[in-house]
Amino acid sequence: MQERETLEIVLKEILEEQQKVNKINLDQATAIGGLIIKVNSFNEKLENLKIIAPPVSTKPFEETLKKVIAEMQLTADSQPKMVTRKFQILLFPEQDAKLFYKIVFGRWLLWLTIMLFITNLYKFSINWSNNQKEIKLQNLETDRIKKAWNYLYFQEGKNIKRLMDSAYNKSLEIE
Repeated sequence: MQERETLEIVLKEILEEQQKVNKINLDQATAIGGLIIKVNSFNEKLENLKIIAPPVSTKPFEETLKKVIAEMQLTADSQPKMVTRKFQILLFPEQDAKLFYKIVFGRWLLWLTIMLFITNLYKFSINWSNNQKEIKLQNLETDRIKKAWNYLYFQEGKNIKRLMDSAYNKSLEIE
């Protein structure tokens, strides 16, 4: 019996819970139905709603803009124009001075120093060549004189040798 009573109590509680769940489901279904009706009416109103935009007319704006431009042209034309004549000799440009300096000091200066070095080297080589020719001529002259003295020394006797030595010494003293 006791089991039966507990079973009845449990079944009653389950029945009550089931009734509550059914009532909640029924309330939700009615609420959803109301929302569906509201959404459908909103969609119908949205479809029937037609927005008519007024045509945009830019003519007044264009006309005022034309008037302003015409006034600006008249004022610009009516002002006296200054005529200035410039006669300049520019060593350095007014615009792009950095680029000009870069070109001048980067390239021209380098080429000028190279050309200066080459010309000085050419002058030095010409001078050196002339000096070498002069030395050879003096050596030839000296050899010719030595050969003449040696010839006289070996050909003539000791008396002539003494005379020649004294003449040679005198010529050295004169020089």
